[in-house]
Amino acid sequence: MAISEQDVRRRIDSTKKTSKITTAMQMVSTAKLSQIQKHTVGYQVYAQKVESIVAHLAKSHLMSAGAAGKASADQTVSAADLLIQRPVKKTGYLIITSDRGLVGSYNSSVIKQTNDFMQEHGHNEGDAVILAVGGTGSDFYRNRNQDVAYEYRGVSDVPTFNEIREIVKTVTKMYTEEKFDELYVCYNHFVNRLSNSFRATKLLPIGGDDLANEGAQEVTAEYDTEPSPEVLLQEILPQYAESLVYGAILDAKTAEHAASSSAMRSASDNASDLIADLELQYNRARQSAITTEITEITGGQAALE
Repeated sequence: MAISEQDVRRRIDSTKKTSKITTAMQMVSTAKLSQIQKHTVGYQVYAQKVESIVAHLAKSHLMSAGAAGKASADQTVSAADLLIQRPVKKTGYLIITSDRGLVGSYNSSVIKQTNDFMQEHGHNEGDAVILAVGGTGSDFYRNRNQDVAYEYRGVSDVPTFNEIREIVKTVTKMYTEEKFDELYVCYNHFVNRLSNSFRATKLLPIGGDDLANEGAQEVTAEYDTEPSPEVLLQEILPQYAESLVYGAILDAKTAEHAASSSAMRSASDNASDLIADLELQYNRARQSAITTEITEITGGQAALE
């Protein structure tokens, strides 16, 4: 059945309103992306310095020397807790997604590639523990009766370091309580405004051998430390764990804003194409109606003659 001119006109008006909304959302996402990128650039310098320090300590064998460190009065987890390596019975996955949609394939990409990563490492529902940062990931795994041991919703558009400390405090406590025996952080890494790539970084236990092999400069075999290695690592290792999680969430949020901006731009472009097609359809319908009217008038005039 042919669509009336009024229906076409109504669809054009509705699509134009939608286009205005998606264009506004694109502008908001682009502004958030620019804002978070300023924070990311500065933070990357700090994270690299912390990683470099820990890598140097690992290479100089202070990691093992400080393994007996105890937690201070205001800390619930000691440096030794973060170094504990035990037989892996359960693996934790800290999965970072968004709390909302309208971000294109951002969330589905993280979830799919995390599931692929689990399968590659031989993990199934029974030996995988999900720690979800973001409502989309939490809802996905809960709807499939997966073990979601922890969830955190409402991460700021530009996350603060204090927000992440609570997350790190919780997951490290779960690790020491043997809720899982190793922990991976899974998220989308921001490449540029049009693309991102999946990353799965091992957070716990902190492995001295792995760090020593990752980009540390050549250093002397031993350090003389003041204070003791135990006190030094008690300060450095929690900061290292915090820097990994905060860096991952900051990186993931950057990729999220870029994905949202790209998705809204595509939606606006599609709306423009649809409006053009509808206007063409409307003009053809109007032309057909006018032609019909002219034909009827001409026919009537001929009949009168």
